Amino acid sequence: MVDINNNSEVSAISESCQILSDTLDLVERHISPGQSVMELDKIAENYIISCNARPAFKGYNGFPATLTVSIDDEIVHGIPKDMFLEEGQIISIDCGVIKNDFYSDSARTLPVGRISRDKQKLLDVTREALTKGIDQAVVGNFVGDIGYAVQSHAEKHGFSVVRELVGHGIGTELHEEPQIPNFGEEKQGRQLEAGMCIAIEPMINAGEKEVYTASDGWTIFTRDGKDSAHFEHTIAITDNGPMILSKASNG
Repeated sequence: MVDINNNSEVSAISESCQILSDTLDLVERHISPGQSVMELDKIAENYIISCNARPAFKGYNGFPATLTVSIDDEIVHGIPKDMFLEEGQIISIDCGVIKNDFYSDSARTLPVGRISRDKQKLLDVTREALTKGIDQAVVGNFVGDIGYAVQSHAEKHGFSVVRELVGHGIGTELHEEPQIPNFGEEKQGRQLEAGMCIAIEPMINAGEKEVYTASDGWTIFTRDGKDSAHFEHTIAITDNGPMILSKASNG
């Protein structure tokens, strides 16, 4: 069952998204070599609570933290650890917020200090793939159009797309129908309608697409040990085109 949201429901999701984008902006300002990862999680949680909202991930299926923090070859779902960031790493910060019973979900991958050209290219292409996916989220298109746009852009640059993890609908639950894969064929899958709210989230590997789950039961790694990047926005599909609800204040 796919929820079609009315204007007030989209507005409520947008309010949750604004808190979330401000949270990620705040965390991003603290990304630097030597920064405590556990402190990043605390910064995010304290800010969300100060907005009379709740972290969406903490306690979700037993997840123990506000942020998922995934570094280099960790793709997603990394549990914040008692460690410090190092120059040259890339760090994926994923977070969700619950405000007035409506959810938001967004992620960005960031450089820690100066990074290699190869890592920068991976970040740039993944961010571009998200933009291309969002551009296809228009009334009358299909879920497959989004995945095809993401996959085509990533593979054109020699990267691969994770298959086991996908985007999703979002609203009064964190994960709703429909699933939004980052791969696919044009004009396939669920047709998109105004009022649908979805999270589009390319997870792009520098090497091969194969992944594995760590012994902690959460962290997903690239099987070949090469880097991965992850960008995500919550969007609303409208008659006037896609509306990015989780857009960062800095663009």
